[in-house]
Amino acid sequence: MKISELAKRTGLTPSTIRFYESKGLLKSVGRLSNGYREYPLEAVAILSIIINAQQTGFTLDEIRQVLPANSTNWRHDELVAMLTKKLEDIESMELRLAQNKAHLRTLIELINSKPDDMACEENAARVMDTVGIPDQKKLS
Repeated sequence: MKISELAKRTGLTPSTIRFYESKGLLKSVGRLSNGYREYPLEAVAILSIIINAQQTGFTLDEIRQVLPANSTNWRHDELVAMLTKKLEDIESMELRLAQNKAHLRTLIELINSKPDDMACEENAARVMDTVGIPDQKKLS
């Protein structure tokens, strides 16, 4: 299939497809007598794998390491190890995000709990003191 058909089937632009090809991610691309690229049907699946892998945080180099030359050459142990490592990275990121989210909620609650008769400047000092940020005026 020509690049325009492949682009239509994958939702990618022809320039993106050529980019993946130039990076060695899309292999076995032939040329027609007029110089047009000719892509096998399996290119749709390979591009789908590349897109999904990027969306889950894999770099192009990581994808290239495990992407097979063809669909019958998967390097099982390498692929499972890389997927497991990425899963651990995501879980670690989720933990950090949950901690950040909790910290932000606490900060919002602190800011919003300002007594009505307290000036904003005093509230800022109270919030910073509560979260452990030293008052710059006291340090001067």
